[in-house]
Amino acid sequence: MLAAITFIFLVFLGRFFYIQVIWEDELHYLALDQWTREIPVNAGRGQIVDRSGELLAGNRPKFGVYARASAVEDAEASAHTLAEALGSSYDEIYKKLTDRSRSEIVIARSAEKELVEKIEQTEMKGVYYARNDERVYPHGALASQVIGFTAFDRSGTTGVEGYYNAYLAGENGEILFDTDLVGVDLKGATAAYLPAKDGLNVKLTLDYRIQAIAEEVMGRALEEHSALAARAIVLDPQNFSVLAMVNLPSYDLNDIPRDDMERLNALSRNCLVSDVYEPGSTFKIFTAAANIEEYLQGNRAAFSPQHIFSSARTRVVDGTTIRCWSDHKNGKHSNETLAEALNNSCNPCFVDIALSLGKETFYDYLAAFRFGRATGVDFSGEAIGMLLPESTLRDCDFARIGFGQSIAVTPLQLACAAASAVNGGYYYAPRLVSELYSDDGSVREKIAAPLVGRTVSEKASAMLSEMLEGVVRDGSGKHAYIEGYRVAGKTGTAQKYENGAIAQGKYVSSFLGYFPANAPRYLALIIVDEPQGVYYGSTVAAPCAKEIFEGIIDVMDIPPVEG
Repeated sequence: MLAAITFIFLVFLGRFFYIQVIWEDELHYLALDQWTREIPVNAGRGQIVDRSGELLAGNRPKFGVYARASAVEDAEASAHTLAEALGSSYDEIYKKLTDRSRSEIVIARSAEKELVEKIEQTEMKGVYYARNDERVYPHGALASQVIGFTAFDRSGTTGVEGYYNAYLAGENGEILFDTDLVGVDLKGATAAYLPAKDGLNVKLTLDYRIQAIAEEVMGRALEEHSALAARAIVLDPQNFSVLAMVNLPSYDLNDIPRDDMERLNALSRNCLVSDVYEPGSTFKIFTAAANIEEYLQGNRAAFSPQHIFSSARTRVVDGTTIRCWSDHKNGKHSNETLAEALNNSCNPCFVDIALSLGKETFYDYLAAFRFGRATGVDFSGEAIGMLLPESTLRDCDFARIGFGQSIAVTPLQLACAAASAVNGGYYYAPRLVSELYSDDGSVREKIAAPLVGRTVSEKASAMLSEMLEGVVRDGSGKHAYIEGYRVAGKTGTAQKYENGAIAQGKYVSSFLGYFPANAPRYLALIIVDEPQGVYYGSTVAAPCAKEIFEGIIDVMDIPPVEG
């Protein structure tokens, strides 16, 4: 009996402890909710600016109009006043004001301040107001897929708006009024004010001037070549800050096509991060980098820079014939060094390199360049690409990877890998945001680009860069050449596949370039999807890179190289 009484006593004691201590906050909130009416105080959403402070996403003052049917004294008169002031339907508002099944009713989500002040002068019972700013984008369609947009409740949905929503949104507050059981205000009651905490502002790494230049150039390419899409990335190779991201066609963030979700999803998708493609000859940069690094390390399987590759126009691997895209000199396929193979974009030479290095070594470099892995960019929906497992890889597929086929990458992966190949071998996690700061200007958080790893040595990187400068000066990238500036790069022309087969007449034209070649500061990846007519990367994409670089030179006032 004593044990039973003790047990029951402990149960009651435990229950009292749970109610008084653990359940205290929730019960307090329920009681408060029962005896109070809450007017929301919405936090101001943080701004989004470019690296120099140019406003890209801000707020326009708007107000929400709400009502409590239980507290409305004259529904008919109130409905007339609200309908006249807001230009809305009297019947619809009257129906809301007489609907006592809900404690709070939304009359208008986005009303102008002047209208709210006009309504407020009538002192209607049961009607109240709260700030509900409207998101505005001063530059319209500029960087729309990067910036993203908000939902009707002002929460971030896509892009930076979505990824950094927790910082941008802030914390809402409220004003509490004592009411009776049916929600009518008690006379003489004192309001309690819980202030809102405005969201932090987000500073991007983007430069709106470079973004505008790139969008203008790629817009012309899209139109002139009647292409399916035109895209571009501009990176700072020294720390992988994203200076521009262009996805065309695009849309105006101030006029979001919310009534057509299929179209909206297509236009708002940041394909540079979320989609994969077969890179083609731009991938030869990494095959060359691996070969140079292995040569410097004394690997006899690697070819020296002076090695003369076979002049045969084809290679046969596993019964599959791999051909060079063109004859080089006087209608004949010539002997050539690695530098000349890059100039001429000769597939067989890169087949030789891949097969000679072997799968294990080559795949080690693919891992170092982070192919088949996420780059770590601060953006949602990043794809990791498609890399065939080494254990199941056939020699013919492996040979094709050497020149950019049988592998799929995201454009951002490709740009970051190239940046590491030419910046001395340093791979950083790319960044779209540099810092978070409050309205008073104080920086709350710096977002650095961490060093992820090394890809090649500084010596190998310098040798590769010298060869890629030759591609622009003497080879297939000559349409990106700028007098007085050391531009380097590599062209690419890849066939597209549909349902596992080559899609006849469909190509992806690309160019990956940077300058200055000896100390890279600006790197651009240009992609033109399904250009009509001429489709070579050398004639479609390389000129776009030249125009973008010339625009950067102009706005940054970069002097030419002396001598």
